[in-house]
Amino acid sequence: MTNLNQRLPNTERLPHTDEQKTTKPSMPDFYMPAMPPLGLITAVENGIRTLVRRWRFRRRFLSLLDYDDHILEDMGHDREEILWASRLPLRVDATQAILQRRQQRRKAMQQ
Repeated sequence: MTNLNQRLPNTERLPHTDEQKTTKPSMPDFYMPAMPPLGLITAVENGIRTLVRRWRFRRRFLSLLDYDDHILEDMGHDREEILWASRLPLRVDATQAILQRRQQRRKAMQQ
């Protein structure tokens, strides 16, 4: 007989990023013909998770505006970049957009 009072070991969860692959759900034991396709359900769930994750990131990223410009520069950020990224639509990954913008600016400075 199992001990119900036994504690499960703590497992740490890694932060989820857009680059990580999402797993497909397993086929349920009882599949009703009226159910929508599992691929559709998975796509909708993953899309909503991505939008919520990006919204939360931007909300946290905007808190950097409380810092002084010198501190932001030490962290490798620019106030204009933060404001620009916060105005992007949620379908665009703000982190990747900022990195691309920095690369373009560095290429322009080198020429």
